Amino acid sequence: MTIAMDYERVFEIGAVFRAENSYTHRHLCEFTGLDVEMVIKRHYSEVMDIVDRLFVTIFDGLNERCKKELELVRKQYPFEPLKYKPLRLTFEEGVKMLKDAGMEVDPLGDLNTEAERKLGQLVLDKYGTEFYILHRYPLAVRPFYTMPCYDDPLYSYSFDVFIRGEEIISGAQRIHVPELLAERAQACGIDVYKISTYMDSFRYGVLQHGGFGVGLERVVMLFCGLKNIRQASLFPRDPHRLSP
Repeated sequence: MTIAMDYERVFEIGAVFRAENSYTHRHLCEFTGLDVEMVIKRHYSEVMDIVDRLFVTIFDGLNERCKKELELVRKQYPFEPLKYKPLRLTFEEGVKMLKDAGMEVDPLGDLNTEAERKLGQLVLDKYGTEFYILHRYPLAVRPFYTMPCYDDPLYSYSFDVFIRGEEIISGAQRIHVPELLAERAQACGIDVYKISTYMDSFRYGVLQHGGFGVGLERVVMLFCGLKNIRQASLFPRDPHRLSP
């Protein structure tokens, strides 16, 4: 909605609350989120360009300016320094790598945790990086507001970003045409009336745009090779812990 107000790039960093019964090593009910939205001038790869530059800069900065802090963490929780460089693979390329390695994968479905971890190892072995972007996900596994690919409506202009075989970011080009947004919402079983305020913000025209959301505790956990996201949160909140 802010993009529709003619702000070409916006971001926020703040608390995110999710009422999910997620009992895993990488989920919290409250975490710090970095959310970015930006105008796309030609192609949704512009959003991924921001991701590449942002996180390589963050990782370089941590390694250069936080050596003492990282060494303190390493003494208590030994870990290997993160191997990283910009790398993009399409979802189809990722599926092929997994199938070549003997895994059964639905080419139009989502990757489960096991497949994500396996792909992370395959990418490390082949490309020498533990940080990469997987893009052009099947449309059926993405939110209703994700833009379908113009050249193949079975796929979408969307992406996930991984560190050490675990997702840290989901992003995509958003649908900015109200008629298409309504069509996709109905196809996904969503009552258009309940999202009318959101849709109305696009009725007077808005530039094509995209963005992404980052869970910062998960980034810390994976950068430092920690085993549980609760080790990366000062006051972790999960389905069993509200206080302190």
